[in-house]
Amino acid sequence: MRIQTFTLAAVAALALGSAACTPAEQEAAEADAEVAADRAGEVAAEAGEVIESGAMKAARAVEEGAGNVASHLEENQAEAAAQGRPGAVDPATEERVPAE
Repeated sequence: MRIQTFTLAAVAALALGSAACTPAEQEAAEADAEVAADRAGEVAAEAGEVIESGAMKAARAVEEGAGNVASHLEENQAEAAAQGRPGAVDPATEERVPAE
């Protein structure tokens, strides 16, 4: 929303610059448009950083969750292999328990 507000401000300043009659008024309007455009760029960059940091946190959560699932599955397979259940894989050796 903030990006749109600043973008609209920049467009409005440019429109005012076009409508200004004297060269001084046109220069002032152009300066205002440049400031608005610079600010819009800053806000857009900040929004990008916020989005990226959120994505980073989400990726870390997924990675942690996947690690927890992998650990749980590895424990289950180690137990099944130790019990000699056919098809289980011993995580330490990567050897499958043969079918009887």
